[in-house]
Amino acid sequence: MNKPQKLWFKRKTYGWGWTPATWQGWMLTVGYIVLILLFALTIDDGSPLREVVFTFIFPIVLLTVTFIRIVYKTGEKPRWQWGPKQD
Repeated sequence: MNKPQKLWFKRKTYGWGWTPATWQGWMLTVGYIVLILLFALTIDDGSPLREVVFTFIFPIVLLTVTFIRIVYKTGEKPRWQWGPKQD
């Protein structure tokens, strides 16, 4: 018999989206933020547009899409919610 998988992310109480609910969710979120900061360090004021696109914008888009896919698979289904869940 399969044990139900614990959700890494819960629906937000207000609005649309998720919040981390387990240590795995928090580690994924922290890792996402750290990677964005590391990519930001690859550019400076003198960086040409091509370099900015390929060393910052493109990786951030891929990272964000990957992050959202993982959150969608390991979290509650998103929906608009305004206040605590009513069963």
